Amino acid sequence: MSHKMPSTRKGYTLTMKLLMWLSVGITATLTLFTIGYILIKGIPHITWELISTKPSYLSGQIGILPDILNTLYIIIAALLAVLPLGVGAAIYLTEYAKSKRLVGIIEYAAETLSGIPSIIYGLVGMLFFCQFLNMKKSLVAGALTLVIMNLPTVMRTAQESLKTVPASLREGAFGLGAGKWRVIRTVVLPGCVDGVITGCILSVGRILGESAALLFTAGFAHDLNGFFDGLVSSGATLTVALYVYAKEQGEFEVAFAIAAILMVMTLIINLAAALVSRYWRKRRSL
Repeated sequence: MSHKMPSTRKGYTLTMKLLMWLSVGITATLTLFTIGYILIKGIPHITWELISTKPSYLSGQIGILPDILNTLYIIIAALLAVLPLGVGAAIYLTEYAKSKRLVGIIEYAAETLSGIPSIIYGLVGMLFFCQFLNMKKSLVAGALTLVIMNLPTVMRTAQESLKTVPASLREGAFGLGAGKWRVIRTVVLPGCVDGVITGCILSVGRILGESAALLFTAGFAHDLNGFFDGLVSSGATLTVALYVYAKEQGEFEVAFAIAAILMVMTLIINLAAALVSRYWRKRRSL
């Protein structure tokens, strides 16, 4: 019996390793296939004319410059609102809140918000921002909807990063006579800036790939506007434009070109998040 147990344990370990390697292989294969398929189908259709012009319905010309600008506008507007709110909430929960019960309730609410499907955010944003606040379909209504969607991500990443700052740094600053806010501003925030930046970049990635919520709040327009005019006007982002060209107009070549652009932008954002996090981690360890 004693001779059979080691062989049985070895067989079990080998089987589990094979299953794990199989899982890794399937996941990596599906990911690489998706990325490669989109890039192969989309890159040949990306032209300078496509990305530098606006659509012309008279001549039938297709251009996605307004969609690119609308995407940048909505990212900037959403970040200007979600960063102060998310970081401020994280600072309060970590540094000021005394009631653990209150902190637990807020954290539970944030986790619940992060699990709600985006199309529900779109419906709520359409009813509240577009109709109740009379913003109509506009980029600012879409940006505010995305703020609610991304607030839990920014808050939780900033909160976890604040917790990694050693308590000895706070105590040392207090020992030198610094006040609470001065300690937070000069000691705590510089020590957790990597988490804040990572949360910001991850939010940009989610904003970039969001379409369901924006279909109800931002609209479908392909007009070329400036920043402030664009915020109060209806406008399609790249993801919404991809849906319109593929589903409504049957322009699959343009849709794959937009998908390839979004894929490249997403890869760049993920790479930037990894590099920034690594840079600040090394700098903090020095």
